[in-house]
Amino acid sequence: MTEPVRILVVGGGYVGMYTALRLQRQLKAELRSHAAEITVVTPEPYMTYQPFLPEAAAGSISPRHVVVPLRRVLDRCKIVIGEVHAIDHAKRTATLSTLATEEEGTGSLRIGYDELVIAPGSVSRTLPVPGLADHGIGFKTVEEAIGLRNHVIEQMDIASSTRDPAIRDAALTFVFVGGGYAGVEALAELEDMARYTSRYYHNIKPEDLRWTLVEAADRILPEVGEEMGRYAIRELRGRNIDVRLGTRLDSCENRVAVLSDGTRLPTRTVVWTAGVRPAPLLAATDLPLDERGRLVCTAQLAVDGVAHAWAAGDAAAVPDVTADEPGRECAPNAQHAVRQTKVLAENIAASLRGQPLKEYAHAYVGSVASLGLHKGVAHVYGRKLKGYPAWFMHRAYHLSRVPTFNRKARVLAEWTLSGLFKREIVSLGSLEHPRAEFELAATPPPAPKDKSPGENPGESSA
Repeated sequence: MTEPVRILVVGGGYVGMYTALRLQRQLKAELRSHAAEITVVTPEPYMTYQPFLPEAAAGSISPRHVVVPLRRVLDRCKIVIGEVHAIDHAKRTATLSTLATEEEGTGSLRIGYDELVIAPGSVSRTLPVPGLADHGIGFKTVEEAIGLRNHVIEQMDIASSTRDPAIRDAALTFVFVGGGYAGVEALAELEDMARYTSRYYHNIKPEDLRWTLVEAADRILPEVGEEMGRYAIRELRGRNIDVRLGTRLDSCENRVAVLSDGTRLPTRTVVWTAGVRPAPLLAATDLPLDERGRLVCTAQLAVDGVAHAWAAGDAAAVPDVTADEPGRECAPNAQHAVRQTKVLAENIAASLRGQPLKEYAHAYVGSVASLGLHKGVAHVYGRKLKGYPAWFMHRAYHLSRVPTFNRKARVLAEWTLSGLFKREIVSLGSLEHPRAEFELAATPPPAPKDKSPGENPGESSA
């Protein structure tokens, strides 16, 4: 009996999930006849649709509707919840650990493969800023988005109940570092939510909240164009948000954000969204990398000079064949990543069948960004939109892109309900420490101290 072709997909994000999903369709006959098998190794059992994270943080979408369960969507694939630590492509093996290997104490596992799709995505690009590791908050996962929402409401609770003006001011000061999609949309949505929430506090007014956006470049949202970027700055500043261009965060030690222009902002909230970098896994492979640490790929989405290895998305440096200038590469964004998976899956199937491969060629159609409820900017097909039309296009575009009809229907239902009812302003920060209450109850009380005879009020001294 012929051994099945083993396809290993490393990563369950945009590229990993969409590639496996399309391979299920492309190789339906091979999977049914056991001529091929697909294994997906991913740290989480779900794919996070990251463009919806700001709305999840603001409470417009339930967190469970921002994620797509992989086992349901990839029903013809084998899902392994674990983390790949190294890849030896020369030997066609990947070294990984799972929850079970940790429990068993048997060390890492090695699995073999014939075709490799490496799509571990990216991680936050941090800098050696003093205090960042201790006080910074990321905004790349659904856990971080919901944790940030709980944190913002918790700071408002602290400010409402403290009698110390310094603590109150620090609690109501929010600093966001990074003027890309993640930073601007997260700040805009959370500012909207906090301003609405302040009406339910007797001693906090919207103008008491201080929001600062720190960006090292001279513009924000470069994807939507310079004109729309300037409009976004005017919109944010019109909401009393302090936008600092050409400025860096030098330190956030001792809960004080020190900016490169000399400004010192006592704050209990520093959100870091200043870009991403390739996953560290790429450095633990024998595959060719470029100067940025990404896999060097061809326009067919194959790893350059290496047989049976494929990549796309944030981890891949893919030539842009539609660019006027030679040598340009596709931007590492979600729009390219999702479209690349279609060509990637078709090319893997074609390679297995001995058919010619296609090149990935996609003209950039534009970008959309939300600036809070009913506010946004967009530059699509050469047209520039702002305000409500841009916000509506932002929602329509991402609703069309979120995977599965199930998720589309749920998100649309939540948007409809949120238009009919008031926002939820509850902080569920206790969910982050579910055992805390039980641990407190299970801790035995301290033993009473022994008393000398003279300490007992019921005894008389001789």
